[in-house]
Amino acid sequence: MSKKINQFVYLAATAVVLSIAACGDSTNSGDPDITKIDDNLLDTTQNLTVSLKGKIFSIPSPFQTAELIKNSGAPYNSQMLNPPNSVTSYSSRFHKALNLGIYGADLGYVTMYDNTNDALSFLNSVQKLSDELDLGGAFSKEIIDRFSNNLGNRDSMLVIVSDAYRSGDEYLKNNDRHDVAGLILTGGWIEALYFSSNTLNHKKDNEIINRIGEQKTTLSNLIELLENFRNEESYSILVDELIDLYHEFDGIEFTYEYAEPVTDANNQITTFKSKTKVNLTEENLKTISEKVKAIREKIVNSTL
Repeated sequence: MSKKINQFVYLAATAVVLSIAACGDSTNSGDPDITKIDDNLLDTTQNLTVSLKGKIFSIPSPFQTAELIKNSGAPYNSQMLNPPNSVTSYSSRFHKALNLGIYGADLGYVTMYDNTNDALSFLNSVQKLSDELDLGGAFSKEIIDRFSNNLGNRDSMLVIVSDAYRSGDEYLKNNDRHDVAGLILTGGWIEALYFSSNTLNHKKDNEIINRIGEQKTTLSNLIELLENFRNEESYSILVDELIDLYHEFDGIEFTYEYAEPVTDANNQITTFKSKTKVNLTEENLKTISEKVKAIREKIVNSTL
């Protein structure tokens, strides 16, 4: 695998870490175990920007999407989530990694809505899959205990989980397990897109519609990433499914509005202000939603 692909996998997996940290306020809750998060990481309107083969790509995180859905006024919908007790049905490394991404997005969603009981259930599912994938003890008993002790404090809960994901991401990077990192990222992305399309069935929101349309570029990145593992049949089938989904985006029209990037030299952070307007028809939305739902069902039911 090329050096640039390796960098992409690492940065993409890091998206999960940074986005969880970015979901809450940096105020210290008084718990000595809580790490204060830098204010520059707290703007959940910002995507993670990565470089791949000389091009810049902007990837929204599942947790960013969860916040977008909540801000739209959509009510909490537990029916969208993969039941935590389904975790025992995943036997292969392939399905465990994909569903770790699914459950990670679910955990972000329930935490964003301050549903503490569901959050603990999903954290336990994430811990089980993390252990079985040998992610270096990222979700240890100590992490679970800290999370339990901070139930009801969304900001602290998000920071605690971010610590665990950071540990798991570091382990994957250091042990050259880019295939697992790619699957976790893909599962989280599919779940976030499923959330978005499902929400629009009940509440139309232009920001969510735009978010769905913008995923064509992200999907292209995921396909390029997973192509490196096509020698395994399960990966090949997943890539073919994603390519089919990619074709469903062909009818979408985009209008690009350029704006000068803003660079914070002191903190070495560049904020991209350009905007893309998405023209997504009802038929486009319907076909994309149906395909995303079908892929997601195959992942959670281990039939992919």
